[in-house]
Amino acid sequence: MEDGDGVASARMALLDNGSLEMVKVVYCMVSDINLEGLDTVKTGSCRRFFGGRRLWRRRIVENEDIKKSQFPDGFLFGTATSAYQIEGAYLEDGKSLNNWDVSIIFKVDDADIADDHYHRYLEDIEIMHSLGVNAYRFSISWARVLPRGRFGEVNPNGVLFYNNIIDNLLLKGIVPFVTIHHHDFPQELEDRYGSWLSPLMQEDFVHLAKTCFKSFGDRVKYWTTINEPNLFSEMAYIMGKYPPARCSAPFGNCSVGNSDSEPLIAMHNMLLGHAKATKLYREQFQAKQGGFMGMVASAFMYEPLTDNELDREAANRALAFHVAWNLDPLVFGDYPPEMRHYHGSELPRFTPEEAKYIKGSIDFIGINHYSTLYAKDCIHSSCIEGGDRAIRGFAYLTGERDGVPIGEPTGIPRFFVVPRGMEEIVEYVKKRYCNMPMYVTENGYAPPKQEAVQVQDQLHDVKRIEFHKAYLASLARAIRNGANVRRYFAWTLMDNYEWVRGYSLKFGLHYIDRQTLKRIPKLSATWFQNFLTNSSFNNEQVVNTSSFTGKNVLISGLEDKKTEI
Repeated sequence: MEDGDGVASARMALLDNGSLEMVKVVYCMVSDINLEGLDTVKTGSCRRFFGGRRLWRRRIVENEDIKKSQFPDGFLFGTATSAYQIEGAYLEDGKSLNNWDVSIIFKVDDADIADDHYHRYLEDIEIMHSLGVNAYRFSISWARVLPRGRFGEVNPNGVLFYNNIIDNLLLKGIVPFVTIHHHDFPQELEDRYGSWLSPLMQEDFVHLAKTCFKSFGDRVKYWTTINEPNLFSEMAYIMGKYPPARCSAPFGNCSVGNSDSEPLIAMHNMLLGHAKATKLYREQFQAKQGGFMGMVASAFMYEPLTDNELDREAANRALAFHVAWNLDPLVFGDYPPEMRHYHGSELPRFTPEEAKYIKGSIDFIGINHYSTLYAKDCIHSSCIEGGDRAIRGFAYLTGERDGVPIGEPTGIPRFFVVPRGMEEIVEYVKKRYCNMPMYVTENGYAPPKQEAVQVQDQLHDVKRIEFHKAYLASLARAIRNGANVRRYFAWTLMDNYEWVRGYSLKFGLHYIDRQTLKRIPKLSATWFQNFLTNSSFNNEQVVNTSSFTGKNVLISGLEDKKTEI
């Protein structure tokens, strides 16, 4: 332990040459909190913003191409998926029913077959290989590996399935990035004790993590414990749109739930489940397996609706109540001071022992970034849609200002194309968390839904190409400015089951024929392949397009820079 700016601890570090070395990692400590003045919280060389002035920048630069060579040596590019969204085989080979299998709330389709990845994983790995990706992020189906959680045996068929995926990825030179839990879990855990509303779920999650470390850890070096606990808490316990569909007014019309308190409890249990799993890994597996532990946060960027100081503070609160809610405990050992200030005793507290092992419980930060929204202050003015509640940070979030959208609309109402947001959210995470290693674990585009769209039009997905070019350029600029970003995963490899929106929402680089399940590459797949191989892309294929980048941010170049992980 060291006094002063941080706490030092030993961690395994993966060097450029592939060797492992014990290094000292310093995590910032929180000091000099001024709640009354709503000043910034100094954290060593970092700052935990709450209130105060931020510089919100708008850049308009000319369109310019983006190249792989503009990213550092050793930077990994991949695609991302999740188990429930692509696997299908919902009751095959010993898998049990999960929370999504039994849910009927808001469902327009089911994922009983999904993309049939369970039977077509070799074909899908070959597709990844042909794209030229060197990393693949996927998740474990909890109900496939542990059909009854702690209350039953490990399913050998489930373990074999993921072993086959991992082995075949490595044969193709693709690094596996494994997410242990991505929204789906055995329904029995909900029925027995209410899943994430109970601390018992922490122990079930640790049991799952240990099973994964024992079964796959000799080959998996990058682990994400839980995907987007902040988003899942919102969708399942504030809005009531994900199972178990719990909420209260004004956020939704559910039969049970409390939107003001239950999300805080669910998040608390997920964070502690993560911390206990990381503690287990570091004590029992890391020395031999040499892997790294992280967590993925949903990370919108928020900008003030007006130039008013109150809206600036609202934007900072929105970041704290969404992004920092997820990440602050993992780095600093406690929730954001902003949340403590406004939630009071309703916000759970970590015991001294819990704070000790949750602090510094990540080796890298994963962010899923898609869009940017405006934030309006709701402390000093009235708001709608629950913006005047503490659970929302007393901020109303919107994608429009005076009827003008913040960016081009997409297939999700609050997902707008705002490439500058990538640089801004990376800069926020960089400054708040001492520039820890950061991975962009999801970033992608789904077009607005249209009736009777021809397959050929879906394959000619120029907007998706422009999206990825613009966001990658924004990311490259952030890296040039010193951000320690080391990975980028496009969401997603192929059109899949997009939760409550079913198959109507299409993020994929590959089109899936729902009748035959044939994978058909879109124009974006060809672009991504050429980007990854530094080949030229035939711009004559792209006609009648409008560039997202012309409205936002691109860079002019970047010197290669080596990374440590």
